[in-house]
Amino acid sequence: MYDLVVIGAGPGGYVGAIRAAQLGFKTACIEKGDSLGGTCLNVGCIPSKALLQSSEHFWFLKNHSKEHGLKVGDLSIDFNEMMKRKEEVVKGLTNGVKSLFKQHKIDWIQGEAAFIDQNTLAVGDQKVDAKNILIATGSEPISLPFLPIDEKRILSSTGALALTEIPKRFVVVGGGIIGLELGSVFARLGSEVTIIEMLPEIGSGLDAAIQRQLHQLLTKQGIKILVNTKVQSANIEKNPIEINVGSETILADKVLVAVGRRPYTKNLQFPVNDKGRIEINDRFQTLYPNVYAIGDVVEGPMLAHKASEEAVVAVEIMANLPSKINYMTVPNIVYTSPEAVSIGFTEKEAQDTGLEIIKGQCSFKAVSRARCMGETDGIIKLIGLKSSGLLIGYHIIGPNASELAAEGVMALKNRMTLKEIGHAIHGHPTLSEGIKEAALNAYSEQIHF
Repeated sequence: MYDLVVIGAGPGGYVGAIRAAQLGFKTACIEKGDSLGGTCLNVGCIPSKALLQSSEHFWFLKNHSKEHGLKVGDLSIDFNEMMKRKEEVVKGLTNGVKSLFKQHKIDWIQGEAAFIDQNTLAVGDQKVDAKNILIATGSEPISLPFLPIDEKRILSSTGALALTEIPKRFVVVGGGIIGLELGSVFARLGSEVTIIEMLPEIGSGLDAAIQRQLHQLLTKQGIKILVNTKVQSANIEKNPIEINVGSETILADKVLVAVGRRPYTKNLQFPVNDKGRIEINDRFQTLYPNVYAIGDVVEGPMLAHKASEEAVVAVEIMANLPSKINYMTVPNIVYTSPEAVSIGFTEKEAQDTGLEIIKGQCSFKAVSRARCMGETDGIIKLIGLKSSGLLIGYHIIGPNASELAAEGVMALKNRMTLKEIGHAIHGHPTLSEGIKEAALNAYSEQIHF
């Protein structure tokens, strides 16, 4: 019998399995895929970031090389090589997880798990017994009835990341993280990209000021963005595909359906609520005390880093260690160019909660390092409590926002005030100086603007 069996080897599952092994648990991980790493490493976060990086290099050389004194000859795209590099990045990381399993003596049981009882799982004809079970099965794309995903012309993110040629007309249904990132990739590579979003603005979950700038900047890059717009119908028999949004018909060679994801509990034979999620208590326990669940199958944002942290905390709770997660510090990141991040309360959320706030902002135009980089689009916006100055919201759109997110996480985790952030020494010249200036701006003490 295992001390712990983890179902799913994504960023929640494999991290939980490794942490359990570190704590001395005899551990196994059940994964139905041919490789470890789940959606994130194989067909999600990692391959999309590899393509974002490659396409950003191309975009820079095409549009900004001259201003840096760089002379570029005939610039062209070898899409096959770009996709090959993406696959090599993925393979290196998934093999790395496999090596970590071997290093920590974690058994990988390949197949799909189903519950027999709270201590026994079936994987095909095999029975697996465990004192504790951690459900980390992740999520799958949601499809639309009039746009059935075939991964040939109507794509999920999986199909979009496996295209063999750059589509002329690329339509994205859904203006969330996945749609914005993959729309950016193909827009940079030359596709005519249209993003259709039924909500009032793209980038759900971001602060409104960040959403507005993101909309403006992506539009400036040539992406057509339709908000408050719903797909009424689609004629998928036509070539190109005809997408009817009421006011117009949009033509598409490829359509990415990116309207969200749903928990993956297929064949698990475990109770879920009316949202398809597994209900847990504050210790990640399900209705059975020895069965835990984390990540996309439970309530909360479907983010890889949230799942990883939940897995660590859940396993440490199993080991009777004092451990908890602060959801206030989970960053929501969009890896467009520029990148965008929101952590903690947005301004609207704070106001809706009845909090009296102060806020400070800094444009990247006032940041010397951003000017050196030639990337001055975007802002840094910090939100604090009016009474104490305690930081409660941290929002950025601009260069390297994903890396600048770490300072916000640490500041929120350690309950820092805007004054403390503003009086902390930040290296010069760095992008992080903008964070200092934004904090000082809340008290009209900024120096450089």
